[in-house]
Amino acid sequence: MGRTITLPGVPGTAELYGKTVTAMLPGIGKPARVEADAPLPDTHYRLDDLRVDPAALQAYCHATGQRFGETLPLTYPFVLQFPVVMKLITSDDFPFGAIGSVHLNDTIERFRPIAVSEPLSIVTHAENLREHRKGILVDVISEISVGSELVTRQTATFLKQQRTSLSDEPRGPEPKAKTPPPPDAILSVDLGRIREYAAASGDRNPIHMANLTAKAFGFPRAIAHGMWSAAAAIANIEAQLPGAVTYDVKFGKPILLPAKVNLYTRRVDDEGFDIAIRDRKKGFPHLTATTRKG
Repeated sequence: MGRTITLPGVPGTAELYGKTVTAMLPGIGKPARVEADAPLPDTHYRLDDLRVDPAALQAYCHATGQRFGETLPLTYPFVLQFPVVMKLITSDDFPFGAIGSVHLNDTIERFRPIAVSEPLSIVTHAENLREHRKGILVDVISEISVGSELVTRQTATFLKQQRTSLSDEPRGPEPKAKTPPPPDAILSVDLGRIREYAAASGDRNPIHMANLTAKAFGFPRAIAHGMWSAAAAIANIEAQLPGAVTYDVKFGKPILLPAKVNLYTRRVDDEGFDIAIRDRKKGFPHLTATTRKG
């Protein structure tokens, strides 16, 4: 383990988003291309004695449909560690910038329920830089503890899109579009709801905030946060999840706003649930996920 930097408090939004913009500037920003053997920062960022703001948690639950109670929703620790992740990604020695990178996968390992009142410590680092057919992947891992007890581990995999030595590998046949079966539920989301989520989560990436800024990054209009869909997908089953559980999420095509999408939730014996969010007309996945006992 390399050096550990203990942060004096939660990193401020203005500082973080200022550095994301600087990273995009020609000449002084991050390089356009990342080599597969690029070094990762050997730094762990630490934040101690973090307290949950009940009002912020309630706003998050309203935006995602999750239950506001005495313990944290399964996905909420992702929000708590997000400023620390951004501090790492916007550091000068991180190989690529935050804006334009794609959140490809997310794995949440909860070892026990976390009370809203418990003080938390977060330690975040990056590892496992590697090639992918679509670019360069990296894992950003946050371990969240109460005292010396590890209560949840969050692993987010980010993609920097570019050509790599794997780009010409066979892709396999494109799945055929087909009308999906009737859903278990329909999720409705619009720009207003996503702005609520952005305010509650602190993730104000411009691709989510307005059609105009989303178009600047190649989207026809604003898109929903992947972690909004991850939270909304389990809102109705959260009470049925065990205390120790792993939630593994793969993000597919972005949800263009406004949208109505199909939600599928299938119980797998007593092991957990298989979950999917799919396009209502063509059936392609926006999200596929599983919950399994920890």
